[in-house]
This record gives sequence, structure tokens and C-alpha cells, in this order.
Amino acid sequence: MRWLEILLVVVVLGVIRIFLDYLKERRFQQFAAANGCKPPHREVTKLPWGIDRFYSMMKVIRQGGHLLDDVVVKRFQEERVMSRESVGLLGKMTFNTIEPKNVQAVMALNFKDYEIGKIRNGSFMPLLGNNIFTSDGSSWEHSRALLRPQFARENINDLASAEYNVQALFKVIPVDASDWTPEVDLQELFFRLTLDGATEFFFNDNVNSQLAAAGMAPVSSNAATTLAADKGGDHMGFAEAFNLAQEWMVFRFRLQGFYWAGDAPSFRRAIKNVQRFVDVAVENVLSSGKSHKTKSGYSLVSSLSQETQDVTEIRDECLGLLLAGRDTTAALLGWLFKAFILYPHVFQKLRAVIQEEFDSRDPSGITFAKLKGCRYLQYVINETLRLYTPVPLNARVAIRNTTLPVGGGPDETAPVAIRKGQSVFFSPYAMHRRADIWGADVMEFKPERWEGRKSDWAFLPFSGGPRICLGQQYALCEASYVVIRMLQQYDRIESAVPNPKLVPGFTLTYFPGNGVKVRMHRATG
Repeated sequence: MRWLEILLVVVVLGVIRIFLDYLKERRFQQFAAANGCKPPHREVTKLPWGIDRFYSMMKVIRQGGHLLDDVVVKRFQEERVMSRESVGLLGKMTFNTIEPKNVQAVMALNFKDYEIGKIRNGSFMPLLGNNIFTSDGSSWEHSRALLRPQFARENINDLASAEYNVQALFKVIPVDASDWTPEVDLQELFFRLTLDGATEFFFNDNVNSQLAAAGMAPVSSNAATTLAADKGGDHMGFAEAFNLAQEWMVFRFRLQGFYWAGDAPSFRRAIKNVQRFVDVAVENVLSSGKSHKTKSGYSLVSSLSQETQDVTEIRDECLGLLLAGRDTTAALLGWLFKAFILYPHVFQKLRAVIQEEFDSRDPSGITFAKLKGCRYLQYVINETLRLYTPVPLNARVAIRNTTLPVGGGPDETAPVAIRKGQSVFFSPYAMHRRADIWGADVMEFKPERWEGRKSDWAFLPFSGGPRICLGQQYALCEASYVVIRMLQQYDRIESAVPNPKLVPGFTLTYFPGNGVKVRMHRATG
């Protein structure tokens, strides 16, 4: 009798669940009709839950293919749509779009209808903890208000620090009697340069990873910075640990609802090393009792320490910004110099402009205002960000039934209804490759296309709306300064490998996966 009762309860609960789902769907359809919405294009899959799509994506990655070109962009091209609905791993419907109007709605106009969601939180939290990149609601608002002052113009205009790091870069690149350098991987050097800049900006403690890696100087006195040296095993270098942890985070995010399955001892060791690095840096600031002001203002840790003495809380905020400050700028610089190899006329034109507008004998004459005022330099940077977007993919989760302005109906001009709990994925990378927006020469690296063009929602390298990147100007200022000083120092650049290819590298950012291996000629006049 007991089993019959249990069976009856299960049946009743099942019927109630079906009825509630029916009511939920009916209310959603009524909401869609009331807002004039029409169904979007539905992606067709061969297996349930989109398993075949997930398998094909993993196959491309495993075979060394291009995730963005061979999967993301290709699917939009094959379907001949700009927005589509598809089935995720757990059978949940997701919405994918590369329509600027839809992206604007998600990121700005209907900002309060979305959050980053538990999948992103669960994927990133093991490394980044609770910070501006992993939080929503009041927690995010608190982080945003806390960090915004650090990126005021007067605090990012510390070009003396940038010059120190550029000089360290020059020191580790030898030049022979013919004034040519040997083969160097600029991508690796740029990762160290931006790490040194970011640690000084955040902790007032430049880790000197550039000079230390070349055996030219010890790392900073900060005990944690010994991790910046390249070591193996459990004591892997900071850069190695940071990259490995990010690779795992990306893998977890691709698993969507199964993100928790993306775990391994190597992932945990990488997290431990990265967090130990930042913990000691933070503790050194807190225990010193000093204001730890940088040349340009206050350091991030000093600012946060006025609000809390919790090392974990400060570490989490620093880790999120360190990720953005180091990786995105290094990736931008890597793609810039990759473009210089492939388009030498751009290199020569930009160098001529720099020679005309900046005095190579007086780096102090390079100011924030002059960096922003060098138009062709900004065109080159914008074109690099367009074709090689450092953060090529993004997503949000609807927290209530809402709508997007386009994508519905056969011609995709009608609004689309988005369910509560539905993920909306968008790709700035794919959007930046739309010929109907950028022209038939969309795949050509052409800085001149930016003459007279204003940025809009079709160009989104730094996100947009309330969550727009706080460090945008910091990254652009640092990258601009490095480019100017590099082109003052070298008058020719060539690939050190025959037929250089654009091989993608993915962590949480998109960077040249096979490095930027070059030889450069030092300017003598």
C-alpha cells in the first residue's frame, strides 16, 4: 500500500508540474503576442539537446580549428540569419544574435532585465571569487562604485611607469652589429610588460617580471612575486598559472549547465598559485600601514583598504581587474604587431605619423591628450580591435520575460520574446565581420575606414552600457604609448617565420596563439 501511495504522489506532482509549465508557457505566449513578437529562426539539430552541435564544436577545438571563424561565424553564415534560437546542452533554449540593436537592448536599454547568471558565476568563481565580473545586483553596484574612481583620468596618466616598462622591454631585446634583433616573441614580452604595469598600478609594486625572466634583475621584494618567475610543478609561474586557470574557466563555461564537471587537480593548483600571488601582495600593503600612493595617485589596494581589511575581498576585486588589465592589453598589442607584419604599409605610415607628431628624444612629451589626438594611431588601434576583438564572446541571462527589438519573423524585423532564465549570447567578433555594416572589404585591415566614422553599437570591443569596461582608457593609453615608443625604436619589422598565420589562442581573451615571432631593425637616425 505504501508504494501505491508514493506512486500516486509522484503522479500528482508530475501532473501539477505539467500544468504549471503549461500556464507558464501560456503566459509567455500572451506576453509575446502583447508585444508584437514573432518567433525567431530556430537552429535545426540532428540530436536532442544540441549534442551534435556541441560535439562538432569540441571537434573543431580538438583539431586546432578556429572556434570563432569555424563555429561562431560559420553558423550564422550557414543559417543566413543575424539572430537565431538554438538548443543548449540541457535542452534549454538559448538566443544568439549579432544584431547591434539587440546587443544595445541587452547591455543598456533593458539592462535591468538581465544578469550575468549562475553559469558564468559558477564557471569563473573558483579563480576570481566575488568581484565586479562575477556579481550582479547590489553587489555589482558596490564593486562598480568602489572601483570607478581608480580609473579616473588623473590616475591612469602615469606614463612615467609606462616608460619604465618600455625601457625594460628594450633591454631584453638584443641588437646585433647590423642593428637587427634576433627572433623574439613579442606576445610573450607583451604579457610580461602588461603584468608589470598592472601590478604597479594595483599594488604599487612592479614585479619586474620582464627583467627577471631575462636574468637582468631580481623580482620585486614582494615575496609573492617570486611566482612571476617561470617555474614548473606546484610552483608554476604566475603567468603560467593564470593562463591555465583561464583555460579551465573557459572550458567550464562551454559546458554550460555542467560547468561543475570542469575540474582537475591542475586547475586547483593553478588557482592556488594565482591567489597566493595576490594575497601576499595585498597583505604587504595592508600590513605596511602606508597609503601606498603611486606616482599618479592612490593604488587600487590602498583605495579598497579604506573600505575593508578583508584580504579575500580585496584579492577578488584585484584578480578581476588584473585579468582585464594584463590580458586584454597584451592581446591588443600582440594583434597590433601581427597586423604590422601582414600589412607593412600600415607600419610605415603609422611610423611616419609618429615621427611627425612625437619627439623620440623626449618621451615626457607624450601625454594622454597627445595619445588620444594622434588620429591615425587611434584608427589603427580601432581596426585591430574590430578584427581581433580581445573579448569575442559574451552572454547575459534574462531574469524576467522581456523582448529584443529585432530577429523575429521570416525577415527578422519583428521583436523577439525572451523567456525568464533564457541565455542571450552575442559575439562582437562576428558582429565586427558583417559586410552589410562594414563594407565588402570587411576582412581587410584598413585603418582608413575609421575616418569620419563614429563608434556605435556595431563596434563593441569594451562591452557597453552600465557594465562598460572601467579600464578601457587605461588599456588604450598603455597600448598607445607602447606602440609609439616601439615605432620610435624600430624602423622595420619582419616575420621570423615563413608564411605567418593567424592562429587563435583562447583563455578569457583572444590572442595570437602561435605568438608574434619577429625580427626588428633598430632605427639609427
